[in-house]
Amino acid sequence: MYFGNGYSASARRRYAAVDTGSRIEGANPHQLVKVLFDELLYAIDAAILSDKTGDRAKCADKQARALSILHALESSLDFDKGGQLAVGLAQIYREARRLIVAGLQGRSAGEMHEARDMINEIAEAWTAIG
Repeated sequence: MYFGNGYSASARRRYAAVDTGSRIEGANPHQLVKVLFDELLYAIDAAILSDKTGDRAKCADKQARALSILHALESSLDFDKGGQLAVGLAQIYREARRLIVAGLQGRSAGEMHEARDMINEIAEAWTAIG
């Protein structure tokens, strides 16, 4: 049975929400941060793709999601226990936010690619220690 593109896009969003929700339930703090990294990389990838296809509204929406996740990651840092590592991560998160905003303002995916590369390196390291 064919329901059209709107239905399939809506269904994909619901399945993605269920997938994310199931990964969050019962997750320890390390796994929760991994979910944030996964969702952040997905948001940046979707913003880059939306920019490439000319869908400015979706691009802006995904960039806003990425900025929100970066803020959540920075807010979760424990500067007392993390010391210089936490400071370094905060600086990286801020630079990634700056690049994403620059990409939004300049309508350029180049900055978003830079932000993605920075975050991907941290996400891979986080996965390796987990």
